[in-house]
Amino acid sequence: MTAHSVGRDAIRAAYLAPETPLMRQLAADCALDPETRSSISADAAKLVRQVRETGTVGMMEKFLAEYGLSTDEGVALMCLAEAMLRVPDAHTVDELIRDKITPHDWASHIGDSGSILVNASTWGLLLTGRVLEDEGPGVVGTLHSLVRRLGEPVIRKAVGQAMAEMGNQFVLGETIAEAMKRGDAMVEQGYTYSYDMLGEAACTAADAARYQEAYAKAIAAIASRAESDDIRENPGISIKLSALHPRYEQSQRDSMLPELSGTLLDLARAAKAAGIGFNIDAEEADRLDLSLDVIERVLADKSLRGWDGFGVVVQAFGRRADPLIDWLHALARDFDRKIMVRLVKGAYWDTEIKRAQVLGLSDYPVFTRKAHSDISYLAGARKLLGMTDRIYPQFATHNAHSVAAILNMATGTAGFEFQRLHGMGEALHGVVKEAHGTRCRIYAPVGAHQDLLAYLVRRLLENGANSSFVNQIVDLSVPEEEIARDPIEFAEANGFSANPAIPFPRDLFTPRRNSLGWDITDPVQLTEIEKARAPFASPYKWLAGPISAAAQAPAPARDVCNPADPNDVVGRITEAGDKLVTAAIDCAVEAHPAWEAQGAVTRASALRAAADIYERNAGEVFALTAREAGAKETCR
Repeated sequence: MTAHSVGRDAIRAAYLAPETPLMRQLAADCALDPETRSSISADAAKLVRQVRETGTVGMMEKFLAEYGLSTDEGVALMCLAEAMLRVPDAHTVDELIRDKITPHDWASHIGDSGSILVNASTWGLLLTGRVLEDEGPGVVGTLHSLVRRLGEPVIRKAVGQAMAEMGNQFVLGETIAEAMKRGDAMVEQGYTYSYDMLGEAACTAADAARYQEAYAKAIAAIASRAESDDIRENPGISIKLSALHPRYEQSQRDSMLPELSGTLLDLARAAKAAGIGFNIDAEEADRLDLSLDVIERVLADKSLRGWDGFGVVVQAFGRRADPLIDWLHALARDFDRKIMVRLVKGAYWDTEIKRAQVLGLSDYPVFTRKAHSDISYLAGARKLLGMTDRIYPQFATHNAHSVAAILNMATGTAGFEFQRLHGMGEALHGVVKEAHGTRCRIYAPVGAHQDLLAYLVRRLLENGANSSFVNQIVDLSVPEEEIARDPIEFAEANGFSANPAIPFPRDLFTPRRNSLGWDITDPVQLTEIEKARAPFASPYKWLAGPISAAAQAPAPARDVCNPADPNDVVGRITEAGDKLVTAAIDCAVEAHPAWEAQGAVTRASALRAAADIYERNAGEVFALTAREAGAKETCR
């Protein structure tokens, strides 16, 4: 058994690992004594001051500071952008704009931002809101009504234009050729690029084919800029696995895995021939295990031998980040490869929290405090810097403390690079590059403006909170020392405890316990389900019949077969006759007053007891429903 195959068990075991003991271990793994941590915070505060003194804070930072998620207007903009992804027609767009724009206090933002674009956008939103307000009496009301009726198409177009203008700021180019040309100025300053082709998960085979073609064309175009024998100096591309197959899900693993792996291998071979980097982007937590199957298959292919450009993104906010890094190092060693690992904080934290709550899981797959994610990031950085025999670390961050800590830990190590997003972090990384001569790669979205919205929403969610570094650095009321505060100090002060404002998923409705969910993307839980179902597999048979005590003439029993396997008799059922159904209804009507008199507490207790019986016997329920519906014996 190889080292990396053993590592998969460690990754799976950490999926919902208890947060407090894990954080204590990660803080220790950072190997930073109090004196060093104090020095790092001082260096970070100095970086913040230098960034503020440059006066060149980026457009994205200014936008997020003005319309962060701590403001009603910021939330309205995020909702508008996200919802427009699914708006079916012009009428709905008009209603959506009216709903999201009119009720908010846009006037309060006039002149607050130093950015001309942000202020111009604010004026537009203010005027639009006034035009769309409910009309008042008299001439003014009549004029407002007239302008609203005639102006809705204009307003709709104006919102579209605003999105396009934002696209000019946040997307490097609509095509890869345009993006590379626009990025030449930064390349001349010593920066490199990783291009991200905008687009979300493929829903159809046609979508997947289109994305594959876009990636292939982008690789061919980027090859013209790969001028160095050192792949670290060349541009690269980022790949979303979910864009390459419409059924990228655990339930379709057996048929999907060879198809997706084949597609990815073709692209990887093209990237190798082009001499560029090729990073597999991280996606939702429920897809991680599946992603590792694909990554292992592709990296093992002998045609990729001798190429150092294959890369994987690791999200530090996930509780599996630490064993994942160990697994990637073991994978590279076992296959005799050198790979790239891009360490990021993580995206869509709120989605991961909500999914765990909906499923009623035992815990969360991500950390519940920002400081804990920061500590995990530092622990991951420390580990990666000790693995440069097989891994080229890429540290993607806009956080001055994270940057200062990495510079401290990497003393004497040249084999790493920083990364930032296009439109963000330019001043911070410019200061660091000039002072330390570090490499820096810019992660640059490429695509049409209609594909921008999902990316923009992701950036808003990641950086729009008032606790984020991107938000705080432009808020001069927040002291540099506060922005550069040591996350370990914060975590220690709180006993490394989970966020008390976020209850465990099972405790979400306390005092009522949340229903137990089963994560069928988790191999550990799938194994538990299989074990629980095993005693009720064929030839086990159920007998079903009336449970009423009322008398009934004997009725013939019939077999119920598994539609997927006619030879599998699930059981025998005896139907209730008309008289028995009538008797059961009469019995229920007669019992109702006594049941109602029990009171809500007693009735709820009985219902919860029934629910507990279902949960305790979940394996039998799963086996019965699967066999009767026509499923095979395994749920994998």
